[in-house]
Amino acid sequence: MAAAARRFEDRVAIVTAAGSGIGAATARRLATEGARVIVADLSATRARAIAEAIGAPADRLAWLKMDAAEPAAVEATVELALSRWGRLDVLVNNAGYGEPALICDTTLASWNRTVAVTLTSVFLGLKYGLPPMRRRGGGVVVNTASVSGTAGDIGMAAYNAAKAGVINLTRAAALECAAQNIRVNCICPGGIDTRVTQVLAGDRADEVRRAMAAVHPLKRMGSADEIAAAIAFLASDEASFITGAALVADGGLTAGTGLPPFVPH
Repeated sequence: MAAAARRFEDRVAIVTAAGSGIGAATARRLATEGARVIVADLSATRARAIAEAIGAPADRLAWLKMDAAEPAAVEATVELALSRWGRLDVLVNNAGYGEPALICDTTLASWNRTVAVTLTSVFLGLKYGLPPMRRRGGGVVVNTASVSGTAGDIGMAAYNAAKAGVINLTRAAALECAAQNIRVNCICPGGIDTRVTQVLAGDRADEVRRAMAAVHPLKRMGSADEIAAAIAFLASDEASFITGAALVADGGLTAGTGLPPFVPH
C-alpha cells in the first residue's frame, strides 16, 4: 500500500470478524489511516494477534472476543468503543459464514447458523451501532456482502440468501438513516484469496484457487487488502454522497452475461 492518507484521524471504528482476511486487512487499513480501532473476532487468539501485528499504541487500539450473532456481545463491543473513546464513527459489519451443501442436504442448524452469522449479525450491528452515531450527528456503516448476494451458486443457497439479505438491509438502513447524516453501504467482493478459501476447500485449496482465478476476467482472485481499500473508501469523506450502494469489487466477474463471445477477441 502506498503512503496512506490520514482520512480517519481520531475517528473510532469497529471491525467485526477482524481476526483474519478482509476484516484484518480493514482493521489494519483504518488504523494506518489514523482511526482508533476495535478488532473484534470470534477467536480471541486471532483478534489479539491482529491487534498486536497492527502495532498501534494501546490507546488507539483494542481487541476482544465477539460473536457477531450474539446480541449481548455486539452491544458490549459498541459499549467498549463508547467507554474507551466516547464515540463511534465507523462500523464495519464483516462477519459471514457458509457451509457448502445442496439445498436438500442443508440441515436447519446449518441454515440458521449461516443466516445468524451472515445476516442477523449485520442487523445487530445496526441495532446497537446506529444510536451512538445518531447522538453524535453522523457516522458510516459498511457491510460486507458478496457477489453471491447478487446471483446464485450451486451448493451455497443459505449463503446466497443471507448475502442477498445484507444487500437489501443495507438499502433499507440507508434510507432510514440518511436524515441523521449516517451513510450505510455494502461491498460485494468476488473471489478473494483468504483463510476461508483454505478452510472451505481443504486439500483442494490450490485447485479451487486456480478455478476461481480462471472465471474472473482479470484472471486472478482478489486480495483482502484490495477489498479493505474499497471499504476504506466507502467509509471515508471521499464517498460522502454515496449511501445505499452495493459496490462490486469482483475483477469483472459479474460484468458479463456468461454467454460465449459473439466475435473473436
